[in-house]
Amino acid sequence: MKKRTVLTWFALGHFANDLPIASLWLIVPTVGIAMELSPAEVGLLFTLCNIGGALAYLPAGILADHVSNRGRLLVGTFWWVVVGYLLAAMAPEFWSLALLLALAGMGDAAWHPIATGVLTRDNKERRAQVLGIHAIGGSFAEVLAPLAAGFLLAYVDWRDALALSVLPAAFVGLCFFWVARAIPRVERKAVSKHDMLGLLNTWRRGNGLRMVAMICLYNMALMALLSMIPLYLAEQHGFGPEAAGIAFSAMLIVGTLAQPWVGKISDIAGRRPVVVFGNLTAALAISLMVFQPSLWAMLTAMVIAVGALDAIRAAVLAGAVDHAGRSEGTTLGLAFALLDGIGALGAVLAGIAAGFSWPHMFVLAAVLSLSAAALGFIMVFGDSAASADEHPEAGS
Repeated sequence: MKKRTVLTWFALGHFANDLPIASLWLIVPTVGIAMELSPAEVGLLFTLCNIGGALAYLPAGILADHVSNRGRLLVGTFWWVVVGYLLAAMAPEFWSLALLLALAGMGDAAWHPIATGVLTRDNKERRAQVLGIHAIGGSFAEVLAPLAAGFLLAYVDWRDALALSVLPAAFVGLCFFWVARAIPRVERKAVSKHDMLGLLNTWRRGNGLRMVAMICLYNMALMALLSMIPLYLAEQHGFGPEAAGIAFSAMLIVGTLAQPWVGKISDIAGRRPVVVFGNLTAALAISLMVFQPSLWAMLTAMVIAVGALDAIRAAVLAGAVDHAGRSEGTTLGLAFALLDGIGALGAVLAGIAAGFSWPHMFVLAAVLSLSAAALGFIMVFGDSAASADEHPEAGS
């Protein structure tokens, strides 16, 4: 099977696995309205879902670097997603729903470091570009899932909408029994304590620590916006599920289409200008929202902010791989864990801020994005891990 065909299937797999979790952007606010939850409780539900998924990223990344048959691992993620979200659709109350969504999210989470580890290992010279192409699948899920969920919720309840969202994962999961055979096997190796400590040392000080902070702040800003925008549009402007789904999908499509292009630019021009410009653009757009302009001005600012943050995701991930310079799956597992683990705190913090007022929430998101831009400006991007191996004093 040609590399281009494999990459297409990986994007489709990403789309199918992400579809149920992307549907939650509309389903969770609907659950909040049905269960009479506060904005903070809606944010907490998003945070718990993402933290659950974050627990699977690093183990999955380690498996991707040490298991020979990575195709089999990828097949397993689809069926974890299918069974997990079907069970979540039957949850009777808030805490059981949170737990089952977190468990279901682990299957989707596991896909990411395994799939991206395979791609970055086989495409070292264009890491951000292939990550951007792979990201198109997840980004289209982010665009289409809220749109589909919004229309479904006009006719069925949230349980049926969530159950229906797993159908693409079941179909693509069956196809991946064939696709998995085309994924090259790698040498199986044991997990080395020395290697794990060496990888940890690249992140726990100096430039590595700054990159960790930048990744967390970047996704906290994005999570703050994505988790609260549907609720904001419903409460402040009377948007129903269909209208909120259309608006939310329109906000995501800009970043979706830009990801491969922006990733390619970062491969050529470097990670810093892309990361700084994206975060700074978002911070400025969010700052406009603080003043609560007209609806159309708010929607335009939301499109710019969400699009700018979404577009640079591949560059952020590629920067993490560049920094570590080895163990692609484990490195990406750590990066995804930071994005969806610590980064997910942005949702609950945004919910708490929205409890005071919506301008407070937008100020929080702007500060987070501006802080990520500042860290991106002072960081050193590149294969710093390799340099640290040759010059240990440079890592301190």
